[in-house]
Amino acid sequence: MTPKRSHSSPQSSYQRGRIRIGAVVALLILMGTLALAWWIITQPPRIERTPPPEPLSTMVDVVTVNASVQAPNLYGFGRVEAEQEAMLASRVAGQLERFADGVVPGQVVEQDAAVAFIDQADLALSLEDAEAQLATAQALLALEQAEQQRARSEYESFGRQLSAERRSLVLREPQLRQAQAELTQARVARDQAALNVERATLTAPWRAMVQERLVGAGSLLSQGTEVLHLVGVEQFWVRASLPGEWMEWLEAGSSVTLTSRGWPEGSTREGTLVSMLPSLEENGLQAQLLIAVNDPLALETDGPALRLGDVLRASFQPSIQEQLISLPSSALRPGDVTWRVDEENRLRRTPVTLAYRGEDDALIRSGLETGQQVVTAGLAQPREGQLVRIRRPNDTPAQAGDEPGDES
Repeated sequence: MTPKRSHSSPQSSYQRGRIRIGAVVALLILMGTLALAWWIITQPPRIERTPPPEPLSTMVDVVTVNASVQAPNLYGFGRVEAEQEAMLASRVAGQLERFADGVVPGQVVEQDAAVAFIDQADLALSLEDAEAQLATAQALLALEQAEQQRARSEYESFGRQLSAERRSLVLREPQLRQAQAELTQARVARDQAALNVERATLTAPWRAMVQERLVGAGSLLSQGTEVLHLVGVEQFWVRASLPGEWMEWLEAGSSVTLTSRGWPEGSTREGTLVSMLPSLEENGLQAQLLIAVNDPLALETDGPALRLGDVLRASFQPSIQEQLISLPSSALRPGDVTWRVDEENRLRRTPVTLAYRGEDDALIRSGLETGQQVVTAGLAQPREGQLVRIRRPNDTPAQAGDEPGDES
């Protein structure tokens, strides 16, 4: 029996070939993936290094300096006090009868005007008694002069020369001198009594404002009892305090402008620097100055009135001026140092000599020249030769702590 041969179809052979090729491709992909993974694991990471960008230069604000003849704007604060002040007291004893019309606190009384009256009854009696004593003394002197004339006639008729001492007694010269002395005493007593009557009317020593009545009508006064508190209205003083190093700019007679928070906006008064006091202010150890203000209560001029005890701001106008450079105080560093920008936009440390330094501005006597550019803001930690940029009008305003890289 002849065996049967099996013959595969072409389609089956084609399928088996595709399977073998797919397996080979899969194997190759797996091997490639494994090789790539092994290479990635075994190779260190590589970072491409690029040069760092150049840092931005610091942007600063500057001011171009210019020298000119000028003086600092000095100001201080002072308290208003009276130039003339008195406790008007009675110079005689008696009962206070009344005050004159208009003598009330806050009213002005003219010089030599009567302000108070003391009862004169007892004083008038004392004056009459003194006048009687004076008349008696005058009569006794006249009698003694007559006796002396009679004694002289008798001495001359006696015809003998006596010693000077005995002749003085015979001619009654001691009695005459006694009578003359008693007359003088009587005249003094009369004048004193008349003066006491006059002093019973109290008068203002100068043009003044009544500050206070110290007693009431009907009070019994003794000699020296204070009756009225008066304050002169012709002039007030302002005692101001300033740092001692500012005194070199001031001279007596210079003008002073005074302002107060309690006055209407824009209101000022003018004063004159009278003197610089030798003592220092107790709390701050500052120098003290005296400023005079005429017509302080504005009785005859327009303007706000000064009040005793008020605190005023005094702006001084120095008469002494120098060739100086003005700078904002923010441009100064500790140790009186400024930083300027040179032609290459690099910082240069520049020590200066100060003529004046205030809260807002400073005056430079030496160290800077006209036309130089001084940094006023934008530096935190400046370095000599540091490159900077000058801020232009359209740039954001610089701050004191600006650093490179802060700019957006």
